[in-house]
Amino acid sequence: MAEKHSSSDTQQQISVHAQYVKDLSFESPAAPDCFIKTLGQPDVQIGVNVNAKGINETLFEVELMLKATAKVEEKILFVAELSYAGLMSATNISDDNIQPLMMIEGPRLLFPFARAIMSDTTRDGGFLPLNLNPIDFVALYRNNVSDSEQEDKKESNPSSK
Repeated sequence: MAEKHSSSDTQQQISVHAQYVKDLSFESPAAPDCFIKTLGQPDVQIGVNVNAKGINETLFEVELMLKATAKVEEKILFVAELSYAGLMSATNISDDNIQPLMMIEGPRLLFPFARAIMSDTTRDGGFLPLNLNPIDFVALYRNNVSDSEQEDKKESNPSSK
């Protein structure tokens, strides 16, 4: 049998098989006061985290976690948390590149949907829609790798201070 090598045979590809909300939470501890009194412009803190784990030899679950906390002074107006995941597979990717691919491209594919859910959730909670800015998942991945390398160094040398 002759082997065929065409550009489509070696093309790297990531496929999304399913997307879903794993967890969604919204709370407004300042209600109803925050809707009655003028409290000023809130400070919104955004937290982002990404996890990827293998389900089997070819399938991965990529989970994008977003948390938004809106405060005016020390009063919390709302906390919105979303864990949005997707089942993904990759073709023609080396084992060395699969983890970075899932941790960078996976959340990049999920983000527009997670962003819309967060926007709808804050709007449905009585606040202005939260419009999240695009996220640099390459920088987030590099930061996480750097942090884990520093933790590994601390664990391997516990006597250093």
